[in-house]
Amino acid sequence: MPRPDDSSLTPGQWARVRKEAERALREAGALGVFPTPVAQIMAVAKVEEVKEDVLNPSFIAKLRSKAEAAGQAVKRALTKVIGLFHASAGLVYISKTLIEVKKRFVRLHEAGHGFMAWQRPMYTLVEDCEKALDASTAELFDREANVFASEVLFQLDTFRDMAESEAFEIWTPVNLARRFNASNYAAIRQYVSKSPRTCAVVVLNMPELVEGDGFRAELRRAIQSDGFTALFGAYDWKASYTPDDKLGRLIPVGKRKSSGKRSIGLRDLNGEQHDCVAESFSTGHNVFILIHAVKTLSARRFYLPAA
Repeated sequence: MPRPDDSSLTPGQWARVRKEAERALREAGALGVFPTPVAQIMAVAKVEEVKEDVLNPSFIAKLRSKAEAAGQAVKRALTKVIGLFHASAGLVYISKTLIEVKKRFVRLHEAGHGFMAWQRPMYTLVEDCEKALDASTAELFDREANVFASEVLFQLDTFRDMAESEAFEIWTPVNLARRFNASNYAAIRQYVSKSPRTCAVVVLNMPELVEGDGFRAELRRAIQSDGFTALFGAYDWKASYTPDDKLGRLIPVGKRKSSGKRSIGLRDLNGEQHDCVAESFSTGHNVFILIHAVKTLSARRFYLPAA
């Protein structure tokens, strides 16, 4: 079994959340339905989205003040609120500024708070911001909701199984993202985190022009498969990349979307050099550099589809 999609959960925590995600899909009659019918998941979670555009600072402050005055627990957002779950009322509020694929994930995240029986009683009001959706900064409460959303969105292991029947390349998760109505970021992350191959994806912010260096792209996040971590460890990815770096040279500039496949070398935990293939893809918001060890390119592992 590949490691959890969010490696910051223990295997036991992840298994518990995954079980709830499968139960939600089954109760909603959504297992094997593409793309996942979010409204049906929200219905079995007993939450309803408020369609009016009311998620503004004054509205949030009013709800927060009322809950705290009544001695009820409130989970406050650290930055701008993009999703809000009013547990006692069973209401979900989503920021209208989000793109549609992001709204889908946030809806499932909020549904997770409502569906998982150990979470719903914890807070009367849950405010979610970008940090709640980022595995590197989210608290356990939100990491569980993120995994719930991911498992439901990608139909447990269905995305992985579909991906394994295709060529191993950056375009596979990009193309599958459309079928699952998911963001490229979520699809590429799912692709690598559940892959049986020795692979990783380096996610960069868009490059910015820098005098002398040409450009510099800051590291947003790196995701490694189990096989990659076993061979290379928690790799020491650089904090930023320029055209002088072996990975920086793959960053598309101008109107280019991809670098194409190129050979690079990486040293494992024992100092042994491994031939790898790297390719990039730019969404205009982030640059993704997919890397895999050549020796695992032809290795195929097959899984039974989720029952």
